[in-house]
Amino acid sequence: MFITGYAVMAGAAERLVLGYDSFGNICGRKNTPVKGAPLSGQDMTNKKYVFFLNSCSLEMQSLKISSVSLCVSSCPQEQLNSLEDLQSFARNNGSCLCVYNLNVSSYTLNPKAAELCPALPVPPSKSFPLFNRCVPQNPECYSKYASVLISMVNEMDVFHRILSGILAGRDTVIGMSFLALAFSFMLVLVFRFIRTLLVHTLIALVVFGLLFVSGVLWWLYYDYRNDPSTELETEKENVKFLLGYAVFSTIVTVVLLSLMFVLRKRLQFTVQLFRIVGKIIGRIPFLLFQPLWTFLILIVFWLFWVAVLLSLGTAGTAQAASGGQVEYRALSGISYMAWYHFIGLIWTSEFILACQQMTIAGAVVTCYFNRNKNNPPRHPVLSSISVLFCYHLGTAVKGSFLIAILRIPRIVLLYLYNILKQKESACAKCLFKCCFCWFWCQEGCLRYFNQHAYTTTAINGTNFCTSAKDAVFILAKNSAKLASISCFGDFILFLGKVFVVCFTIFGGLMAFNYHRELQAWVVPLLLVGFFAYLMSHSFLSVFEVTADAMFLCFAIDMETNDGSEEKPYFVDQELLTFVSQSNKLTEGQKHRSTRPFQDNEDGTELQPMV
Repeated sequence: MFITGYAVMAGAAERLVLGYDSFGNICGRKNTPVKGAPLSGQDMTNKKYVFFLNSCSLEMQSLKISSVSLCVSSCPQEQLNSLEDLQSFARNNGSCLCVYNLNVSSYTLNPKAAELCPALPVPPSKSFPLFNRCVPQNPECYSKYASVLISMVNEMDVFHRILSGILAGRDTVIGMSFLALAFSFMLVLVFRFIRTLLVHTLIALVVFGLLFVSGVLWWLYYDYRNDPSTELETEKENVKFLLGYAVFSTIVTVVLLSLMFVLRKRLQFTVQLFRIVGKIIGRIPFLLFQPLWTFLILIVFWLFWVAVLLSLGTAGTAQAASGGQVEYRALSGISYMAWYHFIGLIWTSEFILACQQMTIAGAVVTCYFNRNKNNPPRHPVLSSISVLFCYHLGTAVKGSFLIAILRIPRIVLLYLYNILKQKESACAKCLFKCCFCWFWCQEGCLRYFNQHAYTTTAINGTNFCTSAKDAVFILAKNSAKLASISCFGDFILFLGKVFVVCFTIFGGLMAFNYHRELQAWVVPLLLVGFFAYLMSHSFLSVFEVTADAMFLCFAIDMETNDGSEEKPYFVDQELLTFVSQSNKLTEGQKHRSTRPFQDNEDGTELQPMV
C-alpha cells in the first residue's frame, strides 16, 4: 500500500503517455500551476501534440532535448516560411506555434517574436504515433531529429525503456490478453466434452503452433539482423532477444514432440480420464465459471499494477528553472521500488490463482465424500469460497509466497547472466544457466505439492505446514499409482497451455513487427506470454486441480476404508474400475496392514493424518 500511495502522489504517468511541454504542462489535459513557472497550470485539453521550436536543430543535454517544446492542437502539415504564415496557421487551425504568452496578433509586431516563435522556415510535420510528437517530414530535418531521439533512447536506463515499450504496445498487450482469454475458454469447452478426435486435433494444433512460432521467430531474427536501418539500442536488443526466443522455442518444440511420440500409446487412457473428470465437473456446473471470476480479478489487479508501475516510472518533482521553464527531477531509489513492485506482481498473481485452486479443491472434496451420489451437496462452490475466506486465506498466502520466493533467485540470476554475457565468461554463464534450471524445477515441484497441500487443507482443515506434510506422506506412499494415472493427463493439459501461449505470442509477434520504431517490444512480448500462460493456467487448472484432488481423495479413501459394509468406499464404481485397470490393482493391495489414518467406528469421517 505504501508503494501504491507513493507512486500515485509522486508519479505522473500521463507525462510519459501524453507528452509535456517545457513549462510544466501535460498535453491533452488540464494542469495545475508550478511555483515559479508563470506559464504552467494551463488547460491543454485540446492541445494533444508536442511541438519543438527548433525541430531541425535539436541537441541533447543530460538526456534532455534542449529545444523549447509546446503543446499544440495540430502539427503544421505544410512548410511555414514567415511570421505571417505562423499567424495565418494559428488563426485558421487554432494551433499556436509560438510561446503561450505571445498573442497571435503580436506575431508580426513583437520585436521578440523571433525568439518566442519556431525557427523559420518551419518544416511540415506529422504527429508521430509514439507519444504524440510532431515529427518533421523534411528529410534533412528528420535525420537530425531522429539522430537526437536515437541518442536519447540509447542512453535511457532499462527501467524507462521498459516503460516506453509497455506504453507503446499497450493496445497490443490488451488485445493479446483477450485473445488468450478466447483460446482458454475454447479449450475449457474442448476438455469438458472431450473425445478422441478432439485430443488428436489439439495435439495436431500444438505441433503446428510450436513449429510455426519457432519458424516465425527465426525468420524475424534473420529479418532484423539484416535490416540496415537498425540503429536504436532497443532494436539491437530486440535482435538479441529474438535469437534467445528462437533458440528456446526450438528446444521446447523438440522436447515436447519427443514426449508426444513416447506417450502416444496412452491417448485412449487420457480420453477416459477426462471423461471421469468431466462427470465430476458435471455435478458441480458452476465450477467451470470459476476461472471467469479469477480472470476478472487478475485483469483488475494487472491494470492496477501497470498504473502503479507507470506512476513509479514518472515519479519526480517539478522545479522551476531559468526562463520560466520547468524541469522534472527523478527521485532516488525508484528502481528499487520497481523491483519490489515486480515481486508484488508475482506474489499477488500466485495468491489469486491459489485461491482458485483451493476453491476448486474444496468443492471436489465436498462432492467426493458424499455418500449419496444422486443427491450432491447444495452450492459446493459457494461453500468452498466461504470456508476459504473464513479459515484458509493464510494457507493460500503461504503457498503463493513460497513460489514468489523461488522466483526471486531466478530473476537475480537472469540479471547477473546479462552482466556476465557482456564479459563473455563461459564457465560463469554455464553455471548460472544450471542454477536457473534448478530453481525452475524446484518451482515446478513446489507447485505440485502446494496443490495437494491445498486439497489436504480442504479435507482435514489443517494449516499449510501440516497439510503439506500430510500431502507429502500420502503422495510418497501412493506415488507409483498416482503418478501413472495423472502424468499423461497433466501433460495433455500442459499442451493446452502451450497451445494458448504459442498462438497468443504469434499474434503479438505479428502486431509488434508492424511497429518497430522506438519500441522495446521484448518486454511487452514477455508480458503477453506471461499473461497468456496465467490465463490458460487459470482456466485449465479446473481440470488439473479436479483430477489431482479426485485422486488424492481416492488415495485417502483407500487408506481409510476397506470396502466392507462397515467401511464402504466413497468412490464410485467407474473411477474404481478405471484406477484398477490403469494400475492393475490386485485384491491384496486393497487390504493394507499399515494405515496412515486412524479408523473410527463407522468409517465415514476422515481423521487428520499423523
